Amino acid sequence: MQTNFSLAQLADADTRESEKILRACVHCGFCTATCPTYALLGDELDSPRGRIYLIKDMLENDKPATDQVVKHIDRCLSCLSCMTTCPSGVHYMHLVDHGRAHIEKTYRRPASERLMRKMLATVLPRPALFRMALMAAKAGRPVAGVLPSKLKGMLALAPKKIPGPSPVDKPQVIPAEGTRRKRVAILNGCAQQVLNTAINESTVRLLTRHGVEVVVAKGAGCCGALTHHMGLTDNAHGYARANILAWTKEIEKGGLDAVVVNTSGCGTTVKDYGFMFREDKDLADKAARISALAKDVTEFMAELGLGEPVVETGQVVAYHSACSMQHGQKIKTPPRALLGKAGFQIREVPEGHLCCGSAGIYNLVQPEIAGELRERKVRNIESTKPQVIAAGNIGCMTQIGSGTSIPIVHTVELLDWATGGPLPEALRGNSDFAARPKTDAAEVHAAE
Repeated sequence: MQTNFSLAQLADADTRESEKILRACVHCGFCTATCPTYALLGDELDSPRGRIYLIKDMLENDKPATDQVVKHIDRCLSCLSCMTTCPSGVHYMHLVDHGRAHIEKTYRRPASERLMRKMLATVLPRPALFRMALMAAKAGRPVAGVLPSKLKGMLALAPKKIPGPSPVDKPQVIPAEGTRRKRVAILNGCAQQVLNTAINESTVRLLTRHGVEVVVAKGAGCCGALTHHMGLTDNAHGYARANILAWTKEIEKGGLDAVVVNTSGCGTTVKDYGFMFREDKDLADKAARISALAKDVTEFMAELGLGEPVVETGQVVAYHSACSMQHGQKIKTPPRALLGKAGFQIREVPEGHLCCGSAGIYNLVQPEIAGELRERKVRNIESTKPQVIAAGNIGCMTQIGSGTSIPIVHTVELLDWATGGPLPEALRGNSDFAARPKTDAAEVHAAE
């Protein structure tokens, strides 16, 4: 693709990067075949190729964002399926992030949208505020029918049960069981530790059971993804900077073999810290180091090696690969291999490359499109007739779980249970998951 940026424009690091990305695009249109919004809407401007043209025109001509540009960029899920499909290596993620930042600087949204986005950017990354908001949502359910569609959608996604804060989310060092093999920091995240405390608890149990010392670093928190993809660059960088500094202190104090992340949307962002801070002379090296250490929990466990299961498993699991996992981080084999080693029967979901509609805050700001994608995803999952759904991203779990009666749990919860942890709460009372000790493996585990 030809570009015509001026030398003055190219003096900006983000513009230089966007020009490289634009020049890599050959207009082939392969991306349209796997784009969820193009599959639903059939509009070229709701495809990656169409959005690339819109962003190019806006950036190259230094134009303020128009209503049309905002409409179609807002409809992008940032699922990154197009990056998996693209034969030319177009880094669409960095381009659309630049486009969103430009929108945020040059476009004034209607007051209601500004208020809603401000609320989401303020509440979701802060666990205490988010927990209070969920309690308010629970109280507001009786009047949901008279609320606007977006608020109604928020109430529908709010969990009926809101767990209290988990002790594992406090800054601390949790020792390994037996001989220490590794030392890692864990990203406890923000919304996840409110929506489902079991995920971090299962992760800690699984890691420590396998000889890993787990550090919950003081000062670490939200990864910044939620606000980064809203175009709030400074806000997002503030969260990222806090994490980089907190984990760097732990590296200097006792060393880290990895930064383990159990929410794939967060993992994609943490692995991008090196790029985000490439021009920051004080943080560039530290950010690059953190990005290099970042690993999804299944990625880390696949390298470490999963212990033998201590209960009879064998249940049929539909594995939902989150977009941020398969497209953002290119992690495909580890979760499936681990579930298989733990004894589960894996079912591949038809159209597994298509997004479920969660996509950060997408299901809150684009509820109609998100709802159609959820229904499509649920139909495909249910066609495999699973006994349980496994996923590696809390957003997907919340989105899919709101559309099906099949229990959905985090992959790490199943791995934890299979190797000696408690049965996930979502599966308790389910006869398919009655505990049947695997005597030989249990004896091996006890001996260890």
